[in-house]
Amino acid sequence: MLLSTESKEAEAFRQGLRDAGYAEGHEVVIEWRSAGGDYARVPALVADLVQRKVEVIVVISTVAAQAAKRATSAIPIVMAVVADPVGSGLVANLAHPGGNVTGLSTMTSELSAKRLQLLKEAVPGVTRVAVLWNPATPFHTKVVEDLKAVAPSLSIEVNFVDARAPEEFGPAFSAVSRAHAQALYVIDDPLFITHRMTLLKLAAKARLPVISGEKPFADAGGLISYGTNLGDLLRRSAGYVDKILKGAKPGDLPIEQPTKFELVVNLKTAKALGITIPESILLQADEVIR
Repeated sequence: MLLSTESKEAEAFRQGLRDAGYAEGHEVVIEWRSAGGDYARVPALVADLVQRKVEVIVVISTVAAQAAKRATSAIPIVMAVVADPVGSGLVANLAHPGGNVTGLSTMTSELSAKRLQLLKEAVPGVTRVAVLWNPATPFHTKVVEDLKAVAPSLSIEVNFVDARAPEEFGPAFSAVSRAHAQALYVIDDPLFITHRMTLLKLAAKARLPVISGEKPFADAGGLISYGTNLGDLLRRSAGYVDKILKGAKPGDLPIEQPTKFELVVNLKTAKALGITIPESILLQADEVIR
């Protein structure tokens, strides 16, 4: 399991196993691994799990899924959080994945336009948005193109800044400042979620509202998050593990897409930035942080 054992998502995975009749340490043993957002560590973590001859590998990023697929064609791989499994070359198609990979898709690229639209609705005066992306993450190029395509229809100018490691955050925010951005869009990424406190401190210093697809950003001080419920995905991924342990072949298990999307609005952050969130956005919100 390529995930930190202490996270809320880890507990959601455990709950999914419990729902299927497994107890950690009894019916099933979980080998927890986390790269902490450092992609360079992923191949070694995967190789270690393969060497240990685990029965199933569960991954929570596209990079980890690709590394696992390169490392083994025999051990089943369950994707818990992967944005574009077909476009990333992980599976043949969603209905019949084939090979040793199955699981869930987060539909991240499809939600990109919706997030930019929500930002415009929440802060109507925004016309210049900086987008933080990671060139090392396979699906980010597609998201960048999607945002370029939709931005003009919202009267938004987008400026893209990239970071592949925490030490590149400072230069990235210098570029954001030079672009005179009025808001920051953070594309979903393990690196960014791991170091979200650093990013949010930099954004607060620059007085930039932040929108992201991941709820932990809004919880920690981002203005808005809109995306899939990661805990729900991890819980559902345990169902795939159950089926595989009972004899199902991963290639025969259709890949599922999200059934639940969450809009979270942080009014504390809005107040600190002097932003009045329209009632229309608050009525749509699944959670409002006051």
